[in-house]
Amino acid sequence: MPTKSAGVETAARAGAWRPGSAKIDVGILGATGAVGQQFIALLANHPWFRVTWLAASERSAGKRYGDLAWRLPTDLPEETARLSVEALKAGTGPQLVFSALDSSIAGEAEVEFAQAGHIVVSNSRNHRMDTLVPLLIPEVNPEHLGLLPLQRKTKGWSGAIVTNPNCAAMPLAIVLAALRTYQPKRVLITTLQGLSGAGYPGVASLDATANVIPFIDGEEQKIETETRKILGRLVADSVEFHPVTVSATSTRVPVINGHTESVSVEFEKSVTHEEILAAFHEFSGEPQKLELPSAPQPAIVYHNAANRPQPRLDVERGGGMVTHVGRLRACPVLSHKFVLLSHNTIRGAAGAAILNAELMAAKNILG
Repeated sequence: MPTKSAGVETAARAGAWRPGSAKIDVGILGATGAVGQQFIALLANHPWFRVTWLAASERSAGKRYGDLAWRLPTDLPEETARLSVEALKAGTGPQLVFSALDSSIAGEAEVEFAQAGHIVVSNSRNHRMDTLVPLLIPEVNPEHLGLLPLQRKTKGWSGAIVTNPNCAAMPLAIVLAALRTYQPKRVLITTLQGLSGAGYPGVASLDATANVIPFIDGEEQKIETETRKILGRLVADSVEFHPVTVSATSTRVPVINGHTESVSVEFEKSVTHEEILAAFHEFSGEPQKLELPSAPQPAIVYHNAANRPQPRLDVERGGGMVTHVGRLRACPVLSHKFVLLSHNTIRGAAGAAILNAELMAAKNILG
């Protein structure tokens, strides 16, 4: 059985986990990959969580983590470097695990961990569209965590799986949530996605340099379907998808970190330029209300300069968790158009999963 950390035991005794309680032990599945390393970097000195267990493929199992290649510009935490990489064996390690597994193995492995009693907070795509698995953005749809009791009852898991969205769907869903009052009807989006979104080693240099690749396998479908689930309404035993229609074109561009998106939106209700700006500025959610450690303050930053946001200048702001918006203007085809920017490996991956786990801890869903 997975081990419960002192933090989880404290929550059980007190009735709710509180900041200041003992830290919750966490593990990372797929710890040696690009997103796995981003988990380690973001969890270093985290006030609520501590990394105590790492797991990866057979190629890395048994090795000291500090002896493996570290590819981030930040220092590898010494306490993590001393850990040995374990095999992907469900039932060992902490109860709470973050999954950065490749989709080729994540589907089966995450189910095994959930069956063994682990809370799996996953960045992988495999279970996002499962009707009983929350596809969670804490600012947008925290009520979707209400699927977890039914997930356990129906699937027979003693643990659970919670997912975060595709890295390009994330910022789109956030801004559309800010504009929900005006009932988004149709969306046209073209993405310019950073190279780090392809993992390591990613796109070949001769393909990526001074070039735009107008295709990313599976990406457009994820944006078009995941956005509708995220914005959907939780009903008795499932999520009723939002009726918005999304048409996406995805491209890969020679930028290291940051997904830029050109978005046009048509609304059911009439809305002015000023009302949209006010909605962006005022948008907030449970992470901000609860002051979760990874919550961006504010959630959305609007840039007034005509040439912003830009990945090089803006994507690291707010610890990489901010959704950036700029260039709001009238659209002659749909109603309004604007530009989005989000950090794909932080807000679109590891940081999103950590924020999901923070919300679950604050709501006493862990343990």
